[in-house]
Amino acid sequence: STLPVWLILVIVIFALFDSVMILIALWKSARNNHLVWFICLAIFNTVGILPIVYLILNKNKAIPNAA
Repeated sequence: STLPVWLILVIVIFALFDSVMILIALWKSARNNHLVWFICLAIFNTVGILPIVYLILNKNKAIPNAA
């Protein structure tokens, strides 16, 4: 059996969204020196839930300058 084109498109869009959310959350957790969050985000694949939780909880925290 084949999947409808619209379903394949929805799956691809959700996969891309999940990948982008994970990458953004990993980047921000690394920049903020949140090692535990970084490890959890890297290990657990929670279909975008954990990265969104991290981004919401840490949205107002400034990223420290690297200089």
